[in-house]
Amino acid sequence: MTKSELIESISGQYTALTHSQVESVINTIFLGIKEALANGEGIEIRGFGSFRLRHRRPREGRNPKTGDVVLVPPKKVPFFKAAKELKALVDYEDLPSSGSIRRSRLTPHSEARE
Repeated sequence: MTKSELIESISGQYTALTHSQVESVINTIFLGIKEALANGEGIEIRGFGSFRLRHRRPREGRNPKTGDVVLVPPKKVPFFKAAKELKALVDYEDLPSSGSIRRSRLTPHSEARE
C-alpha cells in the first residue's frame, strides 16, 4: 500500500474527514517521526512499534571495480521494531484483509484454546 492509497482508504472509511484533512494528518505524523529521528530521538507507538536509530561503525570496504580499500564512515540508520500486537496481527492467518483491529488482540493460538 502506498501513502496515497492509505490516504484514500482512510478518507473513504471516515466521511467526517476530507481527503485533504486526512492527507494533512498523515503528513504531519510522518514529519514528526522524521524530525524526531533527525534529532536522535526515538518514537514509540503502543501496539504498533517503535522507530529508533542504529549506529553503524566505520569499516573498510572495497571498490568492486578496482579492488581498492575504501573507508566507509560511521553512519546512523533508521530502524523499526514491530510491537507484539502488530506481529500477532500479521501472523494471524485467518484475518480478513479488511478485518477490524479488535482481532489483533487474538493470537493464532488463542482460538484453539476456546
